[in-house]
Amino acid sequence: MNKPIKDISRKIIVEDDINRLFDDFSQQHIMVIGDVMIDSYVFGTVDRISPEAPVPVVAVKQRINRLGGAANVALNIHALEAHPVLVSVIGADQRGNDFMELLKNEHLISEGIIISAQRPTTTKFRIIGNKVQMLRVDEETTEDISTDEETLLVHKVEHLLQKFPIKVMILQDYNKGVLTENLILQLVALSKKYHVKVAVDPKKKHFLAYKGVNLFKPNLKELKEGLDLSFQTETLTEIKAAVYQLQQMLKADMVMATLSEKGVLISEEKTDGSTAFHHLEAHLRSITDVSGAGDTVISVAALCLALGVDTVWLAEMANLAGGLVCEEVGVVPVNKNKLLAEVFRIWNRNQPVAE
Repeated sequence: MNKPIKDISRKIIVEDDINRLFDDFSQQHIMVIGDVMIDSYVFGTVDRISPEAPVPVVAVKQRINRLGGAANVALNIHALEAHPVLVSVIGADQRGNDFMELLKNEHLISEGIIISAQRPTTTKFRIIGNKVQMLRVDEETTEDISTDEETLLVHKVEHLLQKFPIKVMILQDYNKGVLTENLILQLVALSKKYHVKVAVDPKKKHFLAYKGVNLFKPNLKELKEGLDLSFQTETLTEIKAAVYQLQQMLKADMVMATLSEKGVLISEEKTDGSTAFHHLEAHLRSITDVSGAGDTVISVAALCLALGVDTVWLAEMANLAGGLVCEEVGVVPVNKNKLLAEVFRIWNRNQPVAE
């Protein structure tokens, strides 16, 4: 295995470093724990309004089921040629069977999946007419998994940590009940026991439960709701203050706030106890669908974390990847070759011009 890239920065990065980084993705095992779901799409055309109610009639042309939630994070990691180890709870129902079949079709291991008779498999049905989303219907429960299921999941995680050379554990929270507060505490404790880094994509319910993690990735809405703050203007100064407050509360090594059109703000705890901030502007995109962008961001960030990539480039690559998937319709994983091309484009843009 090549040595980890621990010093990638805008000034010293060379072309070989970028290629080596993308090659080293294939050697990484990343555990993904959290709420999984099926993203079910009905695609069709609309050319009339229903006589029964003032709603469009969608003439169905195609139906597609895709892996969603934490499973989409695993799919993104797999698309980057790394090795995801997915851990979650699904229902003992037809949708659960469909989910397992999707894992098999994508060549993802299912060893970490627990089947529960007490809850349905979360499914989001999206109706797309003339390339526009007309309606979404959710079939789910948001109740916490049971204490027995928590115990099963912890045992499953420890077994998999012993079986695979896991570098980073992603906790992917969609508020669907898998990541309970008690479970979060146990998972963070296991990460320290097995010297595994933890990256978190949070939601409001357990926002402040993820103490002592390595990377915490809220979006702007989650940042405001999680800290119960109200920004009047959402200036960078206000956002920095909120990120600093959050980092102090969580004792996290890094907080990366994704800010949509404002780009990304990442803070890191320095060895001398100070906090450094880095703001990256958003890249101009033709935005088609933001669904699943957060999954892609945390996936790329976790792989960079596993390889010891410099904080600024970790944020830059995650930001680029999230933007790329926004150009696609529906929840889709990032394309590795497109991401590599984007990284080279940014790298070339920042090279000094010869006189």
